[in-house]
Parts: sequence; C-alpha cells; structure tokens
Amino acid sequence: MDLLTASHSGYPRIGGSPDEQVLRHTIAQRERGEKTDADVRAAEDHLVLLALQDQEEADLGIVTDGLIRWNDPISYLAAKLEGVRFGGLHRYFDTNFYFRRPVVYGKLVRPRPLVLDELQWAAEKSVRPVKAVLTGPCTLARLLLHEGERRNLASLIFSYAEALSAEVADLAAAGACTIQIDEPCLVKYSSDLPLACEPLALIAARKGNTEVGLATYFGDTSPLYSKLQELPFDTLVFDFTYSQNLRQVIEAEGVPRRSDSGCSTDGTRNSKIKPS
Repeated sequence: MDLLTASHSGYPRIGGSPDEQVLRHTIAQRERGEKTDADVRAAEDHLVLLALQDQEEADLGIVTDGLIRWNDPISYLAAKLEGVRFGGLHRYFDTNFYFRRPVVYGKLVRPRPLVLDELQWAAEKSVRPVKAVLTGPCTLARLLLHEGERRNLASLIFSYAEALSAEVADLAAAGACTIQIDEPCLVKYSSDLPLACEPLALIAARKGNTEVGLATYFGDTSPLYSKLQELPFDTLVFDFTYSQNLRQVIEAEGVPRRSDSGCSTDGTRNSKIKPS
C-alpha cells in the first residue's frame, strides 16, 4: 500500500532558533518604525522557505506554505474582502489563541485573490506539490457571530461561499494540485450541517480537475461521518485525537471510492501552480 504523507495546514511562525525568530523581531521593529511592510514580507518569505525545507526533509509528499503569512485563520482571509471591518479579540476554539473578530457591514466582495499569489510563490520554491488551504464559509460565518445568534447565518455562509468558490476556481485554473477547505465549526455546531450543504457544494463545483478536500477538527466527527460522506468533496480530513471512536465508525460504514488524488508522491503531476 502506498502511503501519501502531507502537511495538514499551518506551521509555527515562531520557533526556537534565531532564524525562526526573524519574523517576530521584524514585526516588532515595524511597530517601532524601524522596519517597513516590505521588511515583514521578506521575513515571511524567509519563514516560508524554512517551512518548505523542513517538510521536504521530512519526506512529505504534499506540503503547504505553512500559512506563515496568516496572522490567524479568520481575519487573514476576511480582511481581503470588501464589506468587512474588525471588532474585538475573540478566542479561537478551546485554545490560547485569539483573533480579531470580523464584522460584516455591507455586501461581501472579493476584489482580488485571497491566497493565489502566495501559493504561486511557494510552488515556485518547492520541489513538492503545494496544497492550498482556505478557511471554510461555515467557520468564517460562525466566528463572525456571537454564539447562539443564528440571524443572517445562512446568508453569511452563502456570501463567504461565493467568495471562496471564486478563489477555488482561480486556484484550479492555475493548476493547483489540491485545495483543503477547513471547517472546524461543522463539528462544534453540527446543527449547521443542513445550512452548509449547498454553499459547500457551490465551492466544490468550481474545482475543475483539482482535488478538493474538507477538513474538520476540534471535535468528535464520529456522529457526522455518514453525513459528511454525502458532501461533494474528493477527500475528507479528520482529527482522530478528538474522535476516539472514528476508526470503528469508518470500519463499520466503509469508505466510498472517490477520485484519484491529483498529486503524486514525487511531485510529477500538477506540482506547480502556473504564474498569473
């Protein structure tokens, strides 16, 4: 059996070595007026190269750019959309990480690509296929709202899905190997799944020949396994640390045959994203 190993998504932006401290120091220097935005971008480039090198040395078949340029999984993407401003800090699930909560004040518009440019840059530097990662519309919409507030939730999910579907189409047209849609909120708010089906299908419909996967985590996926199999994704990515019984559920219910991966372990198929 061939085993295709891959990075899930994010990578530490700050590490223990001096090289891995460069971005933190550069951001602090920019805040003091000693460095510029261009200096920060150069530091990000440096950290992305280190992340790619580390993953390649670990012999991973599919790598990511480490999401090094993302300050968090929510505000980074939302900030690139028109119709969004930012409120106070909010805790990201049950972690010690906080993000600036987006507030929608108008129509959500994607005036430019969200991650295409940085994926093209990473693909040019990597000898392995580079996976694109996008936070999903349900998680973006849910973390914009206060817990329990369902007013406008369905329309927000659709608005985010429209922006993300355009991004998926651009990534696919550029030759992206695989795209991962992260939806941790689908586990925490499992009652949202009926609202999610059509928006997620809208995203998957724009994938062309690119493999698109759905990733859930921060909760037990076992009760949702059958329902998630009905969604039109090529792969499903599960967190077994939160789902102690998931192995037994998979063994009992089986795994439907899906399309073959668009990535090969040696990076010979769709390994580079075309330049814009």
